[in-house]
Amino acid sequence: MKDQVFRIEYYVTVADDRPGVGADLGKRLKDEGVNLLALSSFPLTAGRTQVDLVPEHPEQFTKAARKLNLVVGEPKIAFLIQGTDRPGAMGEVMSRLGAANVNVRATLGVCAGGNRYGGIVWVSQQDVELASRALGATSMTAHHV
Repeated sequence: MKDQVFRIEYYVTVADDRPGVGADLGKRLKDEGVNLLALSSFPLTAGRTQVDLVPEHPEQFTKAARKLNLVVGEPKIAFLIQGTDRPGAMGEVMSRLGAANVNVRATLGVCAGGNRYGGIVWVSQQDVELASRALGATSMTAHHV
C-alpha cells in the first residue's frame, strides 16, 4: 500500500511542566468529545512545556478550547504520514523534502503495529506549499486512523 501523506492542522499551547497536567488536559478534551490524531510535548523553558495538539476535527477542538479557557495559537500546518513499515520509510520522506530544498524543523516517526508506521513532519510555515507538492500531500478534513 502506498504511503499516505495528509496536511493537518495543529495547535500549540503551553502548559506547566508538572505531574498530572497532561492527564488533566487529556481528560478535559475527552470530556468535550475531542479526538486527537497526535500529540507531542517537549520542554520549553524551566517549568513550562510546549504541547502540539493535532485534532481530528479542528472546529470541534477550537470550540472546546474556548470553553475550557485553553490558550492555543493560530492553527499551523504539518504533515501526517501513514504507511507500510519498512527499513528507511521515514528516510524516504526526508529525501523527498531534501530534494525539494525543504528544511524539516522537527519529525516524529513511530511503529504502529501490524506492519504499519506513522509520523509527523513539521516544516516552516513558509515551506508548507512546497512540502505539500514534494510529498503529494492531500488535505484532511476528517480522518480516522
